[in-house]
Amino acid sequence: MKFGPIHVDHIGIAVESLEEGSIFWRLLGLLGNEEDELVEDQGVTTRFFSTSTSTEQDHPPQIELLEPTGPGTPVGKFISKKGKGVQQICFRVGDLNGLIAHLVSHGVHMIDTVPRRGSGGKMIAFVHPKSTGGVLVELTQGS
Repeated sequence: MKFGPIHVDHIGIAVESLEEGSIFWRLLGLLGNEEDELVEDQGVTTRFFSTSTSTEQDHPPQIELLEPTGPGTPVGKFISKKGKGVQQICFRVGDLNGLIAHLVSHGVHMIDTVPRRGSGGKMIAFVHPKSTGGVLVELTQGS
C-alpha cells in the first residue's frame, strides 16, 4: 500500500499573538507568507514561514503559527492547558482518503474520518493523539 510520497509539510506552533510569535522566525531568516489566513471553522488565524520560496513540486517544510480567535477554540484550549508551543505536526501525503481508510482499518483513532478544508484550501484530516503517543498529527493532500 502506497499513500505517498509522504513528507513533513509543516509544524504547527500555538501562539497567543502572531506578531510576538513571528519575531524569532524572522530573526532566524525564515520567509513569511504575504498574508495571514483566518480559518474560521478551526478558530485560528495562521501565518506560515519557510526556509525558501517554493513551488508545489518543491515544498520545503514550513512553520505554521496558530493564533486562536478565542479561548474556547481548539488552539485556545491547547494554550490554556499546555501553554504556547508545538501543537501539531503535519504530513503531506499522496492519497489522503486511502491513508485515512488504511489507518482506520488498523485501529487508529481519527478526529476526521472524512477530509475537510484547512488553511490554503487544502484538504486535511487529524489523527487523534491517543493513537500517536500524544502528538496531534495532521495529514494533508499533496500533489
